[in-house]
This record gives sequence, structure tokens and C-alpha cells, in this order.
Amino acid sequence: MKIIKTKFKDLKVFKKDTFKDNRGYFRELFLNNTINKKFPFDVMSFSKKNVLRGLHLQIKKPQGKFVTVLKGKIFDVALDCRKNSKTFGKHFSIILSENENTSLYIPEGFAHGFCSLSNNTVMHYKCTNYRDKKSEMGILWNDRQLKINWPIKKPLLSKKDKNNISFKDFIEINW
Repeated sequence: MKIIKTKFKDLKVFKKDTFKDNRGYFRELFLNNTINKKFPFDVMSFSKKNVLRGLHLQIKKPQGKFVTVLKGKIFDVALDCRKNSKTFGKHFSIILSENENTSLYIPEGFAHGFCSLSNNTVMHYKCTNYRDKKSEMGILWNDRQLKINWPIKKPLLSKKDKNNISFKDFIEINW
């Protein structure tokens, strides 16, 4: 396994091993000793092509996320929402796919979103905290201030994500 640091504190890319033979393959998904965190909550999502989810975060009970694509391909985005961070308001993006067996660790304090680039995309998330519906919020995926170069212009969005707030409004929230 190769761990790649990014310019964002604690945001890391994991290139993991795949062992192939004539029967198929075997993969390591997560090694506990690579991140010094507890992950009590695992979730998965299924998305059709052009579905965009995000940008999501929890304010009072933030979640770190270890994100892996089990099937398909995504454009993944992590937005630094840590007010005291040198990279506050900046984003990191990466293509993750089942073919590359690459994962992303997104630390607490980031908003996360992704766009499915293939049909039937299945994602697995390991989370450092349980879901807390009361502290959930979302930032608009296409906020011009963020300058995220999404690969599609008209994504399929949930009603909830259509009503996310601007990054400017997010900054003004007293949390």
C-alpha cells in the first residue's frame, strides 16, 4: 500500500494492492494501522451515472471518512471547512475507481461530495463518527466561489442537495 500526502493537512490518498489471477482478484480495502482513528460507522451508497451527492458535512459531530469505490468510477471532492486551516475554502479533487483500487481519507472538518461517472457506482465509507442528522448541512456543489471543475453541468441531485447553502453563507454561520 502506498500512502500519498496532499497539500491539505491529514487528507491522504491510498493506493492499495490488488492481487489478480485467473480466478479474479483479492483486495485490501483498509488497514487499521494506516490511520490513527476509530471508525465505528460504515455506510455504502449506490448511484446511477451523473448523480452528484454533496457537498455534505456535520458541524457539531464532524466525521472523517475513508472513501472507497467498490464498483464504478467517481469524481470525488473534499472541501476544507476548517476555519483555522491554511487551506480553508480550498478543495481537493480526484478520480476514484474500482479499477485503480485507490481510496481517499477525508479528515473531520471537510465537506465531501462526488459525481458518479459510471452506471451502478457502489461506494463504501468508513466514518469516524455516527450520523448526526441535527448537525448535517450541505454546501452548494456549483458555488462559483469554490471554483470546482465538475465533469458534468447538469447532474442528478436530491431535493436536499438542491437546497444546500452557499459557501459564503456557510462561513457566516456561528458554529
